[in-house]
Amino acid sequence: MLREAAAAAPGVELMLGQGAERLLRDGDAVAGVVVRDRDGEEREIRARLTVGADGRDSHVAAMAAVKEKTLPHGRIAYGAYFEGPKPRFAPDGAVWFLNPDFAAAFPTDGDQVFYIAMVAKDRAPEFKENGERALVDHVAGIAEAPPIRESRRVGPVIGKVEMPNRVRGPIAPGLALIGDAALATDPLFGVGCGWAFQSGEWLADSVSPALRGLEPLENGLRRYRKRHRRQLGMHAFLIHDSATGRKLNPTERLMMSTAARDPETAALFEAFGTRRITPRQMLAPIARRIAAANFRRLVGAGPR
Repeated sequence: MLREAAAAAPGVELMLGQGAERLLRDGDAVAGVVVRDRDGEEREIRARLTVGADGRDSHVAAMAAVKEKTLPHGRIAYGAYFEGPKPRFAPDGAVWFLNPDFAAAFPTDGDQVFYIAMVAKDRAPEFKENGERALVDHVAGIAEAPPIRESRRVGPVIGKVEMPNRVRGPIAPGLALIGDAALATDPLFGVGCGWAFQSGEWLADSVSPALRGLEPLENGLRRYRKRHRRQLGMHAFLIHDSATGRKLNPTERLMMSTAARDPETAALFEAFGTRRITPRQMLAPIARRIAAANFRRLVGAGPR
């Protein structure tokens, strides 16, 4: 759908089957890219701005020698599509915080459910030995488990053992990175596609004046870098901290237990979890809700 929409936009040339081979340079600045097709034919594409939107293992970022910080990930992830009874919460998805492990179930189209186990790395041997059995046992063993044992696997079991978080500077002279190419975090939190769309929009807004000849391109790129850090920096910090494989801290446990009882706390937690508000925007309101909800709980319990 995205490719079709992009191809239909005025001024867009869709070039399928092309691979970026190397970057063109104008001094220290990126000035475009050389692409190669399946027959080995190369073509130079010169541009004032080159955008790397090629994911966690960005080839464009590597060719541009963009500085990168790699942060460890303390869990592994295994998942597969299953066909069978729908979970009681369908069509919504669900995530279980098992402290420190996780499980998830996401109903999809075609009456299938994608089940996921994300566990500490010391459990890797059991998943490598038999990924399907370990996945089913893990999901079936949680409280109020979805019907994975009553379901039939209809796709391969996909495993990911190494998932380091990657943080790159989102700009260089003549170059910008968006999506996972700029910031790749723990996939458990499902922010990849959202941050890709958001950062693409921020980049377009930031460099539009420069591309219309109203200011130097460097001004727009600096504006994009500032917004990228302001909007995503604290989210990424918290996700990277959780991705180490640690257990929930007391504040997180209190927040989640309160959200399970108090709808307003749950709404704030959902807005933060879906990245519609920043951690700073969440902090004061959710602290007040937690205090109020737990005060009412204590008062309602009466003297002991």
